Amino acid sequence: MDSEARALVVLLGPTGVGKSGVALGLAGKFRGEIVSADSMQVYRGFDIGTAKPSPADRRTIPHHLLDVAEPGNQFTAADFVAGALEAMAGIHGRDCLPFIVGGTGLYIKALLDGLFPGPGRNPEVRRRLEAEAAVEGLEALHRRLEAVDPAYALKVRARDRIRIVRALEVFETTGKPISEHFRGTESFVKDLRQVRIGLELDRPTLVRRIEERVDRMFAAGLVEEVERLLARGVAADAPPFKGLGYKQVLSFLRNEIGLDEARDLVKRETRRYAKRQMTWFRKMSGITWFPPGDRSGLEDHMEKNIQ
Repeated sequence: MDSEARALVVLLGPTGVGKSGVALGLAGKFRGEIVSADSMQVYRGFDIGTAKPSPADRRTIPHHLLDVAEPGNQFTAADFVAGALEAMAGIHGRDCLPFIVGGTGLYIKALLDGLFPGPGRNPEVRRRLEAEAAVEGLEALHRRLEAVDPAYALKVRARDRIRIVRALEVFETTGKPISEHFRGTESFVKDLRQVRIGLELDRPTLVRRIEERVDRMFAAGLVEEVERLLARGVAADAPPFKGLGYKQVLSFLRNEIGLDEARDLVKRETRRYAKRQMTWFRKMSGITWFPPGDRSGLEDHMEKNIQ
């Protein structure tokens, strides 16, 4: 495709909805390659609990941003954007169509809307603000935020410690409200024709699919995968061990909970995560929603928007 016609497909949805299967089908039909937007699939060795695409799927359709990070390293949204842009440049160079596929809303938003251009963390200011919150109460800090940045304060709940502290930290470090910093963001893909597709299912069907998926993960050897990773020397506090499935299996291996309880906890937390994902995605603009089984509708939508 020539540079003026370059397009980008974004395929998102909650965990368990069937993104991988739909992406494989559409990428096969429209000469695409898949760029994973999954914050767990980047880690080497974390395969079963992340539902990483199989070797056969990767041979069928090229995949990018899988197995690119060591478990001991924190992979950030900025890392994702850099990797995705590099992968997309190669895909376009091969006259193919990039598909950004995943459920990590922060990654997708960073690529589509831009990264926060404000300062990095200021440990000294952060410690002081945390101490003030402990003494004066978080409500006092929220009132201070209302005074210095009323626009952002309206978006932040009075009990949202992380965002309140970060907003005040940014203001005290730069002298500029965090809402002004956000206005300075710019999309990394603003020059591409974007096709934004969301997949959704009714809640009972999604819950059933999530629970079946969790059962398959345990049957496929999730516990044994965690044991291998620990035996290999991956620290129990490594970033991917905080992910769904892995932290519950760690609790089982420490004899803190039984296996059935671990499995039930994974199901419960995954259901909750899927609900949070949909809340996030519903706030994003320009998404056309389809049930994952509507292959003809999806293909018709692609035909109309990428040709």
